[in-house]
Amino acid sequence: MRVLRGLLGAVLWLLAAVVGLVGVVLCVTVILLPLGIPVLMLARRLFALAVRLMLPRAVVHPVDELKKTTGRRGKRAASAVDSGVAAVAKRGRKASGKTAGKASGLMHSGKKKVRRTRRRLG
Repeated sequence: MRVLRGLLGAVLWLLAAVVGLVGVVLCVTVILLPLGIPVLMLARRLFALAVRLMLPRAVVHPVDELKKTTGRRGKRAASAVDSGVAAVAKRGRKASGKTAGKASGLMHSGKKKVRRTRRRLG
């Protein structure tokens, strides 16, 4: 795909050069000056398009690439946080489940474990 884009950019570059040359010839002729100026503007746009085709996407669209890479990293970070929260919740359920059948005095030690775990992780 990159080779095809480069080849298309090179062909477009040559076309822009020919159109620019025609525009310069039209501008030299004073009578055809109103036609030469728009032709030169067209050549400039063709040159710009040819350069954009030859350059990599990260150079042509830096903001879009930044959004794409930060979006991926953000999703990875969110999934890591979600898995950490799930692990803490699981530990909390286990700790509270262990002391459910015991006397109320022992139940407080399970709550302490949960608090310590939360402090340690959070």
